[in-house]
Amino acid sequence: MAALSTAYTALTLLFLYVAAFTLVSSKKPNVVLILTDDQDVLLGGMTPLKKTRKLVGDLGITFTNVYVASPLCCPSRSSILTGKYPHNHRVFNNTLEGNCSSIAWQKTQEPNTFPAILRNHCGYRTFFAGKYLNEYGSKSAGGVEHVPPGWDYWHALVQNSKYYNYSLSVNGKPQHHGQNYSQDYLTDLLSNISLAFLDYRPKYAPFFMMISTPAPHSPWTPAPQYEKSFLNVKAPRNINFNIHGKDKHWLIRQAKTPMANSSINFLDNAFRKRWQTLLSVDDLVEKVVKKLDAVKELDNTYIFFTSDNGYHTGQFSLPIDKRQLYEFDIKVPLLVRGPGIKSNTSNKMLVANIDLAPTILDIAGYDVNKTRMDGISLMPLLNNVANVTWRTDLLVEYQGEGNNKSDPTCPLLGPGVTNCFPDCVCEDAYNNTYACVRTIAGSTDLQYCEFDDSEVFVEVYNLTSDPHQIKNIAKSIDQEILEKMNHRLMMLQSCSGSTCHTPGVYDPRYRFDPRLMFHHGPTATKLFHKIV
Repeated sequence: MAALSTAYTALTLLFLYVAAFTLVSSKKPNVVLILTDDQDVLLGGMTPLKKTRKLVGDLGITFTNVYVASPLCCPSRSSILTGKYPHNHRVFNNTLEGNCSSIAWQKTQEPNTFPAILRNHCGYRTFFAGKYLNEYGSKSAGGVEHVPPGWDYWHALVQNSKYYNYSLSVNGKPQHHGQNYSQDYLTDLLSNISLAFLDYRPKYAPFFMMISTPAPHSPWTPAPQYEKSFLNVKAPRNINFNIHGKDKHWLIRQAKTPMANSSINFLDNAFRKRWQTLLSVDDLVEKVVKKLDAVKELDNTYIFFTSDNGYHTGQFSLPIDKRQLYEFDIKVPLLVRGPGIKSNTSNKMLVANIDLAPTILDIAGYDVNKTRMDGISLMPLLNNVANVTWRTDLLVEYQGEGNNKSDPTCPLLGPGVTNCFPDCVCEDAYNNTYACVRTIAGSTDLQYCEFDDSEVFVEVYNLTSDPHQIKNIAKSIDQEILEKMNHRLMMLQSCSGSTCHTPGVYDPRYRFDPRLMFHHGPTATKLFHKIV
């Protein structure tokens, strides 16, 4: 009888072991998305991140042609969350009036973000830590009590990036932080919160983590141990540094060339401090990877590393900012490692940040076709599928911002400008509103942009022969190519869902007219409508 009991116990333990092994081995992959703030790729933004490149890029894939849907924080982050272009999610700047984290956004878009789908339809536990959207937590946007649908664990920064003296919404309750490095430095705090989640999360469910760092966004406050790093580093003096953009949109042409020494010293200091803040991000990535390994989840986890937009420091004599149509502002890093991804590989396909949402849903086994997202799943590229048919064109949209009154630092330019520096160089204006089609196909590497201004200004660049975008060839390019690019832009600006995956078939009867892109006149309809 004792022998029978022993055998029964052994069989029970064996059954439980097999059941547990089956549960673990069949669990869906985990996903970690690490998002930086204003990190460029063209001006050396990945240089300080040695550990990130080693632990993610060298052990996975690096995409070399990755673009944002809009080169500004809130529209870009909204595109990441929804998988949509700005003309479909309707966020066009960093203000509530621009639909950034507005009540309208919360009602129409937040319920359909990819984290909400992961949680509600795919069985994932979801975790967020860091900067969400620029107006998140403001009273007019529901305050810190508002926790967007789809998040089980919520540690969101109230409003824009800071490193000290900020508030978090911790699952809907305010948590205030001061200026004590060990307790309050935001990048390190996000790291600690993330590690705690990995230790105490439910072990039976797959998880999605989004860690959104303040770095390298202003005010560029480095951790104490990194304040003396890169002291001899300056902003890159590439061939478009501190030169006049003579054939570009008026906003670029108004920049003072050469820049004042004070402006150059300022941007060099900003560049150095940006790199210093990224060293703490590098530490965060290393700690998260090591923790995933320690809790035996690393082999079943995809890790994505990217930024919300690029940045410039002195290009075309613009001191510091983003928002412009050029490669330095619209191009970002994207490194991915995970199950089945070959180590130390790269990919040149044309990728947009609207692709992140459908990719992560695809990883979770969700039918992406149900979402009507504008982006495309990257899984065929991650799995190195041969002979993949891929997009050749994508869209970049931006709605310019300005003030109704003249800027006191630059009264001669009149009203309508903003982000002006003391030497009267302004980084934005109401009519800095543009739409671009970026084309990469075989030997073709082109960018075509149209502005919504009185000139209906057009900029075109052949990046094969002119990678720094020095010469605008709009007036010299072959007319047929100009018509095709104009047509592609028209198609993409009106696309939704699967129609965004291709610009459509070119009709040879089509005639080039940039005025068709933006409707002018007294009854004009803007690129984006004001949310009321």
